[in-house]
Amino acid sequence: MRVGVFTPLLSQLSLNDVLKKLKTLQIDTVELGTGNYPGDPHCKLTMLDDAAALAEFKARMDEHGFSISALSCHGNPLHPDAERARHDQEVSRKTILLAEKLGVPVVIDFSGCPGDSAHSKWPNWVTCPWPPDYLEILKWQWDEVVTPYWTKHARFASDHGVKIAIEMHPGFVVYSPETMLKLRSIAGPTIGCNYDPSHMFWQGIDPIAAIRVLGDAIFHVHAKDTQIYERNLPLTGVLDTKSYTDERNRAWIFRTCGYGHGEEWWREFVSTLRMFGYDYVLSIEHEDSILSPEEGLSKAAGFLNGLVIRQQPAAAWWV
Repeated sequence: MRVGVFTPLLSQLSLNDVLKKLKTLQIDTVELGTGNYPGDPHCKLTMLDDAAALAEFKARMDEHGFSISALSCHGNPLHPDAERARHDQEVSRKTILLAEKLGVPVVIDFSGCPGDSAHSKWPNWVTCPWPPDYLEILKWQWDEVVTPYWTKHARFASDHGVKIAIEMHPGFVVYSPETMLKLRSIAGPTIGCNYDPSHMFWQGIDPIAAIRVLGDAIFHVHAKDTQIYERNLPLTGVLDTKSYTDERNRAWIFRTCGYGHGEEWWREFVSTLRMFGYDYVLSIEHEDSILSPEEGLSKAAGFLNGLVIRQQPAAAWWV
């Protein structure tokens, strides 16, 4: 297992400077964004139609001794706005094609969330079974939108030798181990998850216990922590819609690894991942609103590098 970095937090730097900086932190694996939500200038989909740019990109990565753990295109391919959905779907499709050309084994995405009908304008995330209208919405979403799209898209990815790792994220139809495994049962083994423990923490799901539930459905892992504020939680509950920058009043916020939970917890997390067959990458994702990207990255890298045994070459665990 080894430590990597999801590079949008370094988007102000050139690719050369990103790779040089990460080397100083003893990191030589990156996860690169290609569009949709993760804005990242370091990996452009235009390389699909530009052989020279693609060759130059590969040479740059080789020159610095870096591997790519995943390409990420987190979007909402099921958005009720047809134009938005088409855009996000196309970014995902092209990301799979680029991953194939680069020899990257996994593409990370969100499951997406439809509206409540074919005439909706905005996504509708169902969080309760009553009044019964909500179960009607949920059934329509899965039967009419989720299943057709993901069955077809998983087949496309499989045809190109790429696996899709869905990040379980509230606000989308796949947000928990149960909903993840439901989608996998529908779309097949090409679909798995990008496991981010921070999203489990605030939903009240034990991230270590969930590894035992997900098993070989874990294709990639984000290293990100969450801190729960027991003083605010009784007022808001976990479904807290205040801005992430309103740290004093939120029930929880995302933290750099080690700032929400200590070394003992993270050692058990890494050990359980290994126990259930995952021995790939812990990709640092910085969303800590208290620490700067520079500070958060260096703290997380130092913390995690002390927990894992680096392995070479950089092969995906399922290969």
